[in-house]
Amino acid sequence: MTGKGIFIKRTFDAPRRRVWQAWTDPEQWKRWFAPKGFTIPSLRMNVQVGGEFLYCMRSPDGKDVCGTGIYREVVEMEKIVMTDAFSDEKGNVVPPSYYDMGEDWTDEVLITITFEELEYCTTQLTLRQMGLRAGEVTEGSELGWNEAFDNLAEFLAEG
Repeated sequence: MTGKGIFIKRTFDAPRRRVWQAWTDPEQWKRWFAPKGFTIPSLRMNVQVGGEFLYCMRSPDGKDVCGTGIYREVVEMEKIVMTDAFSDEKGNVVPPSYYDMGEDWTDEVLITITFEELEYCTTQLTLRQMGLRAGEVTEGSELGWNEAFDNLAEFLAEG
């Protein structure tokens, strides 16, 4: 996959199993993934190689934006590799322009997440997202992931 990428490394105050569950259990994922003020009214996840996911996020003004992807690699409690693309509510891949996104948005990205257990029941999560175009989209994606990780840290702290 060509294009720019982002790399984020965060440590969470939770055991690896708990962080893994937050990424792979749909009900948990819905509680932290969306940006502040957004909800995820629908989500399907089949976390296995070749499995698909489909989510729709709803903005505070009621606009839905959906995304889909395929899990390319799943190593339990260690690694997830998946594609991510815009889609309609049925999971059909659509161009970014479907949601009035500019030409800077790419059609599909590749996301790799690794989970490393550290001392004292903490987990280091590393995210690589490849296939982005340079500029505002890359910066916006990095900001979006960091907000999601802030949400994840809050969710994990709830117990």
